[in-house]
Amino acid sequence: MTRASDTQGDTRGALLSTEGLPDWLDPVVRAVATVRPTQLSRFLPPADGAGRQSAVLILFGEGEAGRGPELLLMERAGTLRSHAGQPAFPGGALDPEDGDPQGEGPLRAALREAEEETGLDPSGVQLFGVLPKLYIPVSGFVVTPVLAWWSEPTPVGVVDPNETARVFTVPVADLTDPANRVTTLHPSGHKGPAFLVESALVWGFTAGIIDRLLHFAGWERPWDRNKQVPLDWRS
Repeated sequence: MTRASDTQGDTRGALLSTEGLPDWLDPVVRAVATVRPTQLSRFLPPADGAGRQSAVLILFGEGEAGRGPELLLMERAGTLRSHAGQPAFPGGALDPEDGDPQGEGPLRAALREAEEETGLDPSGVQLFGVLPKLYIPVSGFVVTPVLAWWSEPTPVGVVDPNETARVFTVPVADLTDPANRVTTLHPSGHKGPAFLVESALVWGFTAGIIDRLLHFAGWERPWDRNKQVPLDWRS
C-alpha cells in the first residue's frame, strides 16, 4: 500500500512519515489522525501552559515468529522518586537541544530518551504519528505520545540500572486478550484499565494510552471490567 508522507504539525513533517508501514498498522494511523484529546484522557495540559514538557515513544515492532506485532516497554527502577517500579513507554522530559516543544522537540526527545533508556538505535525507527498532548497531574508532566514503527530492530536492554529495571516487549495479541485485562484500584479510589502481561502489571498513564489505542484502532475485544486488582497485586 502506498501512502503519502505525513506532514502533521507545522515543523514536524520532516521527521514523520507513513511511507512503507506494514498494512496492519493502518488502523493505528487512522486513529492517530482522528482522535481528540478528550477521547484519550480527562487529564489535559493546563490552559496556562504550566507543566514540564516531555514525550514517550510508542514503538510497534514485528515480533518473533508466532508472537506477531509487539510494543516496546520498560520497567522503571524501584529506587526512583517518581513512578518507581512502574512499567512505562520509554521517554522523559525535553532537553533544550531537542528543540521547539510545539514542533520537533517531542519527537527528538522521544527518540533520545528511548536510546538512553533501552540502547535502541534511532536509525532503525520510523516515526509516523503524534497523539495530542496529555497531562500527568501527580508529576506535572505534559506528555506528547510519539508513535513509531521499528523498521530495523536492534538489541535493547537496561542501560542504567539506576533508571531502568528491565526492558521488554509485549505482543499486541496479549494486550488484546481479555484474560490479561483488568481494572486497577488505586489507594486514592481511582480506577483505571490495566494489563497483566510479561510478569508485569501495566497500569496508569501507559495502560490508559494502550487501552485507548486498542479501542480506536478497532483491536479491542470485550473484557470483564469488573475484574479488579490492587496495585500491590504481587503481595
